[in-house]
Amino acid sequence: MLSKFRPTWMVESIFRVSPQFLLDNNINCVLTDLDNTLVPWNSKRGSEELRAWLHETKKYGIEVIVVSNNSHRRIKAAVQDYELPFVPRAMKPLTIGIRHALKQFNLNRKKTVMIGDQLLTDVLAANSCHVKSILVKPLVNNDAWNTKFNRWLEKIIWNKLIKKYPNLHWE
Repeated sequence: MLSKFRPTWMVESIFRVSPQFLLDNNINCVLTDLDNTLVPWNSKRGSEELRAWLHETKKYGIEVIVVSNNSHRRIKAAVQDYELPFVPRAMKPLTIGIRHALKQFNLNRKKTVMIGDQLLTDVLAANSCHVKSILVKPLVNNDAWNTKFNRWLEKIIWNKLIKKYPNLHWE
């Protein structure tokens, strides 16, 4: 059961996930969480760093799709300047949103990765769908009220993961 929370990779930030890394691992599509992964949870807009990362991934033919538990309106406002497709109300950790993205965009799950900042939603949903996962550190050090309980539980799971998988480390 604990293996369901184990990310395939751990990278400090989504902006450090290079197109070359993705291509070297046979990945042509990134499914990404929104809050604290692409943009701070308390922000309505992305950054120049996000713009540059999206430009670089697109240049290499890598598709980026937002799969978020947020509402359509919240996601649209946050990514409207970047013309990103998205799946709202993904219901992670359930697999509904990821399965929807795989079907809607005709994606090969073996060539897809889910990137997010939470073990309990992003990593668990990806692993349950047999999609690779990248855990990133949150963009900001605080969370929305509805994420605080997850973070508390995540600490307990994280401690157990480290004991069982001592080679887990941030790249």
